[in-house]
Amino acid sequence: MAQTKHQIQELLAQAGLEPRYRFGQNFMIDGNLCRLVADAGNISPDDRVIEVGPGTGTLTEELLARGGRVIAIEIDRGLAALLRERLAGNDRFQLIEGDALAGKHAINADLLGEIRAWKGPVKLVSNLPYNIASPLIIESLIAGVSLLAFTVQKEVADRLRAAAGSDAYGPLSVMAQLLSDVELLRTMPPQAFWPMPRIDSALVRMTRRDRLGEKADSFSRWVHALFSSRRKTLKKAFALAGGDEAALRRSGLLPTIRPDELTPEQCLLLFGVAAAP
Repeated sequence: MAQTKHQIQELLAQAGLEPRYRFGQNFMIDGNLCRLVADAGNISPDDRVIEVGPGTGTLTEELLARGGRVIAIEIDRGLAALLRERLAGNDRFQLIEGDALAGKHAINADLLGEIRAWKGPVKLVSNLPYNIASPLIIESLIAGVSLLAFTVQKEVADRLRAAAGSDAYGPLSVMAQLLSDVELLRTMPPQAFWPMPRIDSALVRMTRRDRLGEKADSFSRWVHALFSSRRKTLKKAFALAGGDEAALRRSGLLPTIRPDELTPEQCLLLFGVAAAP
């Protein structure tokens, strides 16, 4: 059963802990929504499930109840100790203590090893810490995670599924949509969390559909360079990103449009002609 706000506060108090803003900690206190997040993962006994920022283990217990093998990664030493004490007896639970990211564009080495070693489906189901959500989502897809179901700021959810030409559209939108199918399952009010954030959150599910393959890292760097000049014409932005005018002509794209008017597929097309000899 999902933990209530009072139970979470009591567990933290007993361990001498409190929410830490620097780790983006907002604990989910709505039991129905917690179960909804777990259900969104479509977990089966063959799945290995990654949970980033498990906190006091309320979602962890829901995931374990659905039969998967859970690898939780927790950066907060106090919460890691609390989780070991509460869940050490469950042989389907594994804890990695540390940051889920080894850098801005790299997953924790221990976590990456677990993803690559598992022969069956690997899924990420989490109430994601807000401060690492965007890079973690993309790096997890690149690493081969087959499904992600997570809560995140509504603003980030909007960026993940934004259409070309919209204000929310950018490199995150392009990468997400070329690596997966993105669904916004529902929004969540601030009252679903404690401490209560100042913004709405959203439950997102991303099913991996990789159209980048081994060029994902180089494409990511290129598309960020292209969008750094998003208000310039495509001709100017493409040149600043290392492309030449002949390659742009081969793409068939209008040189007068802006980079943020390109669909993800058009970005991939343009990257292809830029990289061609």
